[in-house]
Amino acid sequence: MRKTLISLAVCAALPLAAPLAAHEGCTLDAAGNHLLFAAADEAAGGASAASAAATVAPIAATRFGAWGIDTDGMDRDVRPGEDFFAFVSGQWDRTTQIPADQSNYGSFLALRQLSEQRVRQLVEGYPQGDPASDGDGAKIAALYRGFMDEAAIEAAGAEPVKPLLAAISAAEDRDALAALMGARSGGFGGSFFGAFVSDDQRDPDRYTLYLGQGGLGLGDRELYLDERFAPQRERYLAYLEQMLTLAGWDAPAEAATAVMALETEMARAHWTRAESRDRDRTYNPIEVEDLAGHSPGFAWDRYFEAASLGHVERVVLRQDSAMPKLAAIFAQAELDTLKAWLAFQTVDDAAQLLSSAFVDAHFEFRSKFLSGQPEQRERWKRGVAFVEAAMGEAIGRDYVALYFPPDAKAKMDALVANVKVAMGERLRQLDWMSDDTRAEALAKLENFGLKIGHPDTWRDYSALEVRNGDLFGNARRARAFFWEDRAAKVGQPVDKGEWGMTPQTVNAYYSPVKNEIVFPAAILQPPFFDPDADPAVNYGAIGAVIGHEIIHGFDDQGRKSDGKGVLRDWWAAEDAARFEVQATRLGAQYEAFEFPQLPGMHINGRVSMGENIADLGGLTIALEAYRRSLDGKEDQVLDGFTGEQRFFMGWSQVWRIKWRDDALRQQLINGPHSPGQIRAFAPLRNIDAWYAAFDVTEDDALYVAPEERVRIW
Repeated sequence: MRKTLISLAVCAALPLAAPLAAHEGCTLDAAGNHLLFAAADEAAGGASAASAAATVAPIAATRFGAWGIDTDGMDRDVRPGEDFFAFVSGQWDRTTQIPADQSNYGSFLALRQLSEQRVRQLVEGYPQGDPASDGDGAKIAALYRGFMDEAAIEAAGAEPVKPLLAAISAAEDRDALAALMGARSGGFGGSFFGAFVSDDQRDPDRYTLYLGQGGLGLGDRELYLDERFAPQRERYLAYLEQMLTLAGWDAPAEAATAVMALETEMARAHWTRAESRDRDRTYNPIEVEDLAGHSPGFAWDRYFEAASLGHVERVVLRQDSAMPKLAAIFAQAELDTLKAWLAFQTVDDAAQLLSSAFVDAHFEFRSKFLSGQPEQRERWKRGVAFVEAAMGEAIGRDYVALYFPPDAKAKMDALVANVKVAMGERLRQLDWMSDDTRAEALAKLENFGLKIGHPDTWRDYSALEVRNGDLFGNARRARAFFWEDRAAKVGQPVDKGEWGMTPQTVNAYYSPVKNEIVFPAAILQPPFFDPDADPAVNYGAIGAVIGHEIIHGFDDQGRKSDGKGVLRDWWAAEDAARFEVQATRLGAQYEAFEFPQLPGMHINGRVSMGENIADLGGLTIALEAYRRSLDGKEDQVLDGFTGEQRFFMGWSQVWRIKWRDDALRQQLINGPHSPGQIRAFAPLRNIDAWYAAFDVTEDDALYVAPEERVRIW
């Protein structure tokens, strides 16, 4: 995927610069943050968005059944060992339709829709005023109303983007284009290289600049190089021509063909997704002054200056061997082709802020063709996403006041503490880990940080200039606001209180450089967490999610950082070898799954490795934590289900999902997670207790022989 936000909830909207960094596929930032699928002090100068929270009637979350499981959505005629997803969610699957404006639907999206409705209520309640003097509420109102003013947007047509296109046309040489690419770091368009500011993996107390491969409008290199994706390439070529035509570019058909050839050459230079996950290989520091020798052919000085990075002396290269290849491609390409490429990148990036011709073209290709989404999302939904991307934390202040009761944090604190204790016990009992490695692992666990609900200090938006009736200008200034803030942080001490998500984001993440797990307020709702639900269900749902995030600190990449977040090898060689054997076996299990609707498509076991390890390990330690919570007592039976049965059902219910075929294909190509319907049962096949709970036998389709079950954490 192209430039995206940390928050998956707003990935479909205008991709403004994120608070921490743009993410590859909304899963990993430059520092390796892993997403699950991100009464506090006021920031100085950042007045509350409004007192809207005091006047809004809260929108309640939907509870799942009487004790946490939607039993009406089950299919009890299915043997759990034959198809556990169908057993837990079969009736739901048969009766649920994917909304026409979505490419998939399930537990996550249902909660995101709830969050979206709540944010809409807040945003539409902020009174219009003078954004320069009336606080964050007036700024939010101006942003939203500007996005909703379709008449003004249609009247403007392509005019807002024309100055950007004119600058590209006027570029006299490649050096000038390199400068324009640098300027796009805080604006619209693209670059052959992606710059991100995040915590330094070798010095976690300092921010550093990361630089990696970029420039592919289709996303993953395989879409350009694998014959299976010839239809996607053909349609992309037509889209290139369509957008260049709308931009008024000369000879759009010829230019589109040249751009496609250019990106195909770039794709050959790109690392694979699996290679780009390797935290050791992607940490390659270099002095900025040495870049010209390392990757000649690109005006790095012009690029850095235009990107407000002229003060930066050192940069960490992610895909270091790809960089000189991309620079050489840039140096050898025709100037007109480079201009056409940057023009396309610009209009594609800005399309959702322009007239309907641009919006519709963007939707038809990126959402309808690539992901199978039949209908465009309603404008208010896109408006909410746009405002969230620009001023998400300002809205979050009011969201928290309405939807995050103090006792929710207390109950989460207790759950996390119990799961951490269980992880500690697992570490002490592992028979494959040596004492020295075990001591380091326990120290790392002890240092785990925890953030729940919302930041303690809110972002200050007082320096963000917003004007009534200036949609495109507001978007440009918002992007610049975030980027300039990030760029200025290079070399400075890390703000340990910084969040990578807003409170209203339905997600969670682990940060290896901070060694912390983060749970925004919006995920702490059914089916993930219900303080009034059966504890067994909560342990199987949010407890296993907590475990999932903890295990990210010990997965195939997270294990490479120590308890202080420093990227270093603290493992005994024989322990690492034993770990890799089990990880490889787990990957093979996932790669064996077939998708009949998509012949030849499979899960990439190396790309999804960290998430699959986290699912299995998270469930394992959450189950231990649940058992410990019983304090030796037998749990009650509810509606005929034992406690451990309800635990596993709670996990599976979280991963309810339906996919459109094209969206599933995109997930398998670009996503680091296994599809949800696989996550609902795949890790359970390696847990002995699941077999005992549901009497799974060797005659069942999901059965794995005991000696073949993967046991890591």
